[in-house]
Amino acid sequence: MQMKSERRSNAERTRAMRDTLIATARALFAEHGFAETSTPALVAAAGVTRGALYHHFVDKRALFRAVVEAEATAVAEAIEASDDVAASPLERLLAGADAYLRAMAEPGRTRLLLVEAPAVLGESDRRTIEETRGDATLREGLAAAIAAGALQPLPLAVLAPVLSAALERAAEAMAAGAAPEDCRTVIRALIDGLA
Repeated sequence: MQMKSERRSNAERTRAMRDTLIATARALFAEHGFAETSTPALVAAAGVTRGALYHHFVDKRALFRAVVEAEATAVAEAIEASDDVAASPLERLLAGADAYLRAMAEPGRTRLLLVEAPAVLGESDRRTIEETRGDATLREGLAAAIAAGALQPLPLAVLAPVLSAALERAAEAMAAGAAPEDCRTVIRALIDGLA
């Protein structure tokens, strides 16, 4: 009796190749930065040809953007996973802030999202990526806490980016060696101060 071999579809092979390229690039970009990571180093580390790289990504910058999008999505998913709809809006906001800091503690993530991304993609592109992921959740959490009377009714268009910047600076402080609990304490105090 002959066993049928499991064959992957073209879509599955394409997805697997993209995932390999993104994972390999993530490791190299996090360790060396965008500028110091060469295309030959990328293809060698991924074990693919240069043609395979360019089949999936138009250039190194497009691959970097895919890495940043994947990292931003991972952060947003961590925040969403921490959400407890039974909690108060303020508790949910605090839990989301804690989840953000925990997610940003992933080695290399702060460098990729907060240092390399603005330099390579520009601040505008980086913000666009963030706005469709974690920043949208932050705005929703702030709006819910304000609507519930848990926070002062401050202009959301200013409050959300200011708190986002504070969270980013806390993540950078952690990456530079600050104690994660100290960073969480400061962010909690900032949010409590808005009550």
